[in-house]
Amino acid sequence: MTLQDIHRYAQQGEGLKIEFKKKAAYPEKIVREFIALANTEGGVLLIGVDDDGTVSGQRFIEEEVFVMEKAIQKLIFPALGYELTTFKLNPKKGVAVFQIPKSDGRPHYLKEDERKKAYIRVGDKTVQASREVWEILRRGKNPKDMVFTYGQKETILMQALAERERITLKEFAYLAKLPKFLASKTLIRLVLANVLQIIPQEIEDQYMLKP
Repeated sequence: MTLQDIHRYAQQGEGLKIEFKKKAAYPEKIVREFIALANTEGGVLLIGVDDDGTVSGQRFIEEEVFVMEKAIQKLIFPALGYELTTFKLNPKKGVAVFQIPKSDGRPHYLKEDERKKAYIRVGDKTVQASREVWEILRRGKNPKDMVFTYGQKETILMQALAERERITLKEFAYLAKLPKFLASKTLIRLVLANVLQIIPQEIEDQYMLKP
């Protein structure tokens, strides 16, 4: 990692694998970005870079890093691995780069109000993972051949996907006249069996046939 790399990230702008933070204000919220990157495709989080990509640096960058590392260790479960590099832009200001790999320990989560909340990246945004995404992350860590039979509900689903490109859990439950929990289990199973792929969304996830 070099200063040139930082400017290259800054020019790319925020996206699926890149997140900028001007400073480590509200570290309890910033840790969601760490979780989302680790739960999705990995990436980098830079402190000292403005939202517009300006590498302005931050005063006392070591203190920013200390606050951030303390929050990561205290708030994220299970423990999350990362690499940290700091660069001085001048005697007063610096930039911190956290490199977060796609984690084998997924799903990482926070505990808020006694609830476990996982996060993922959708484009350049961090959103809370749905129950279905959580299960797919959890069970997809150890892929194994899944044997299942096509019943009436699967037939209805395939017919629907023959007519439209994507479907939501709510739409599938309605078409197949299924309780939501049973429709959810069916979709999760078909994603894990590589029949479907899930497209996480901020409002409601979508499902489509695997290419």
